[in-house]
Amino acid sequence: MNSVIHFEVPFDDGERATTFYREAFGWALDSMPGYRYTMATTTPTDDQGRPAAPGGINGGMLARTGPITAPVITIGVDSIDEALATVEKLGGKTAIGRQPVGGMGFSAYFHDTEGNLIGLWENA
Repeated sequence: MNSVIHFEVPFDDGERATTFYREAFGWALDSMPGYRYTMATTTPTDDQGRPAAPGGINGGMLARTGPITAPVITIGVDSIDEALATVEKLGGKTAIGRQPVGGMGFSAYFHDTEGNLIGLWENA
């Protein structure tokens, strides 16, 4: 079974959004300038940066741009290529194909049969 492992919240004003989530929920927010992305730590992590509590997930924040215009959940998969092939076979559509993310892994996005944008993550 592939699990939800990450979320993304788009923003129009990064400073306003990070202030809001930091103050409203106590999230630790760390900007990744080279990626124009802010990591959101919402639950304690282990020494590898993974959530320490079962069921906990962390996420990120990024500028609202098409197709990422609403919050997105991300599903961890063994192979993005295989997952996208299955998505397409079942009536979904690839929105952003497999792309490298530093040396950490690969991401992709698809629209499900209901029009929702969903992320995929494959570890490097």
